[in-house]
Amino acid sequence: MRKLLYLFGLMVFFSSCGWLNPSIMLKTDKGYQYAKSSDSTKALDYKISPNDILEFSMYSNDGFKLVDLTSLNSANMGYRFESNIQYLVESDGNAKLPVLGKTKLSNLTVREAETLLEEKYSSFYVRPYVIMSVSNKRVIVFPGSAGDAKVIPLINNNTTLIEALALAGGIADDGKAKMVKLIRETPDKKHDVFLIDLSKIEGIQQGSMVLQANDIIYVEPRKKYASRFIQEAAPIVSILTSIFVLLTYSRSVTK
Repeated sequence: MRKLLYLFGLMVFFSSCGWLNPSIMLKTDKGYQYAKSSDSTKALDYKISPNDILEFSMYSNDGFKLVDLTSLNSANMGYRFESNIQYLVESDGNAKLPVLGKTKLSNLTVREAETLLEEKYSSFYVRPYVIMSVSNKRVIVFPGSAGDAKVIPLINNNTTLIEALALAGGIADDGKAKMVKLIRETPDKKHDVFLIDLSKIEGIQQGSMVLQANDIIYVEPRKKYASRFIQEAAPIVSILTSIFVLLTYSRSVTK
């Protein structure tokens, strides 16, 4: 019996090494230096990123006539716009656009990109007016419960972290509101990790952080040591108990 109790104690010890919570993702070591940025306290506009899909309309004469950049409509001696044309922002931050060719658009807000294109197209059209949108921007949200992860499209340019959590159904019952991690890829292909504490009202400032394409929001789940231990250890305890009963029975028969 002492050996069984000893083995039981070893199982409890190893539980602290993550054996009982293998599904917890994106762990950070104790003392991990989380990123700090002015973005966490300001609602900054969305910035165009590589792999974004852009759609834009252009008008001439400050919006009087819609311009088609792909084909001439001779019937009205003007241009018509094909609304289904999309443009990819490539890995180097450039998008290949009609007439202009490769144009650097990454790290610009949508409004800044519109202004830039209006300036560039002014060499070819009279007082051009550009309206742009990003059609494929999205974030991934893990709300703190297994099986509840969601991909949230960023329909609005200024979608905040709190809005994305609300769209995902909020923080799960098993999630830690004080351990919300926002993981964002940097231009050099590394990742910044921001730690947001939404358990207190003061966290609303950080919760107003505007999301960028491909951000990951990970709410760390609570570690369920007791229930997981019972679930994982039950088969082992059952086997050990059976062995103990057989040994006890064999000893009694021998005597």
